[in-house]
Amino acid sequence: MRKLHSFMFSPGKWLGEGKIHLNQFEEELSFFTRWTVQAEEEKEIECIQEIQVKGLSDIMVNHFRISLIEASSFSLVMDNHAIGTVQGVGILHEFAIGWEFRVPELGFEGFEYYEKESEESYLMRGEFATTDQLRTTLQGRIWKQKMPSSENPCATE
Repeated sequence: MRKLHSFMFSPGKWLGEGKIHLNQFEEELSFFTRWTVQAEEEKEIECIQEIQVKGLSDIMVNHFRISLIEASSFSLVMDNHAIGTVQGVGILHEFAIGWEFRVPELGFEGFEYYEKESEESYLMRGEFATTDQLRTTLQGRIWKQKMPSSENPCATE
């Protein structure tokens, strides 16, 4: 299945945008994202996901390590400065990639799901929750970056 997906399983950069809803705010906010997928080394793939919410100065950075890649599943570890390190499980389908985290000891759970539109674009959605009633939902689209660029797609000007 992984050969059916260039996202997360082939080196490159992916850009994206969408809407994010944080339950502590009434309105939806725009977000921008950039994924950097590095070459596979020793049966492990490293990815960096950057997310910036329009109007906020901070960029959230998630580091992913994907391993134990099978025909329809994989394991992943996410490092995030606010949450720490969490382990999750992923699924591979002909038209989708997804993963979930359930970490009861941290009071954290959530998922991200990427539905393939074409070889170079995916629709995405995600939802994350904590035991202190914080809930985040995301919906958007990502696409493969065509040419290298020095511009930061996460910038909010």
